[in-house]
Amino acid sequence: MRIFQNTNFNFIRYRKIAYGFSLILLLVGMASLVIKGLNYGIDFRGGSEVVIRFEKNADVGQVRSVLNAAGVSGTLKQYGLDRSFLFSTVFQGDTGQLKSLISNALNDRIKGNAHEIVRIDAVGPSIASDLKWSALKALVAALVAILIYVGIRFEPKFAAAGVIAILHDVLTVLGLFSILGGLFAFMPLEMDQSIIAAFLTIAGYSITDTVVVYDRIRERIRGQKPSEYERIFNESMNQTMSRTIITSGTTLLSVLVLFIFAGPAIRGFAFAVFAGILIGTYSSIFVAAPLVYDWLRLTKSSVRLRGSKVS
Repeated sequence: MRIFQNTNFNFIRYRKIAYGFSLILLLVGMASLVIKGLNYGIDFRGGSEVVIRFEKNADVGQVRSVLNAAGVSGTLKQYGLDRSFLFSTVFQGDTGQLKSLISNALNDRIKGNAHEIVRIDAVGPSIASDLKWSALKALVAALVAILIYVGIRFEPKFAAAGVIAILHDVLTVLGLFSILGGLFAFMPLEMDQSIIAAFLTIAGYSITDTVVVYDRIRERIRGQKPSEYERIFNESMNQTMSRTIITSGTTLLSVLVLFIFAGPAIRGFAFAVFAGILIGTYSSIFVAAPLVYDWLRLTKSSVRLRGSKVS
């Protein structure tokens, strides 16, 4: 199945505009990270998570205001059914004291709707710090593995450009989390372990999409002169466009359904994957392949495939 037939978009011609757009995205995101930081979940900042279940449906705004009035600040979101909520807080007391505070406040202010504290999970500051560093090491290890894999399959220029594209995708999504974190009550966008899983998913999806473009370039570049590289890169990206749009489009639709209907508990994960796939698809075409082209052009070198020089 092909959506586009015989397209002839000149991607290489507009690569500098794409570089500028990507640079703006990264600079805005990095500025937000420096100024505003991230809205960390309890996994990475420490604190407690409380699952509260009511006998009848309860209004999230009312429950939030009751907890704030009781001096227990945090993030409240629906958890599964309308009568269940997940409350995240950095409360420093023990779990028994936290449970008493919440129960007393809800009993006093919300009459005629009995509640139950289903579960309380607490993460200490030292454990949160360990989790944060473990997540960072997992992400770095994934990038190194991808660099080695693409370097073996293609050559170092392709591998380096692919990893730069992945970093572009991850940092852009990270910037979005900083900009939007805590901005909307229905989507607090907390940085927790599920978001690290989303980043690893983004890295894998991005490099898969990039490798498809690289493969087509490799098939067509054999026996060609460097002067033909611009044409080859453009033709290769045009030929993979249908596959890219079909694959990314169907995945985006699935993640969008998850974002809308799966509930607030995993909305942050769904948002990260949705944004990552969208940006990753863009970077495969407008960042990864053009970077390889510019590298070859500026160094006046040709592509080496399987140890033989193409000239």
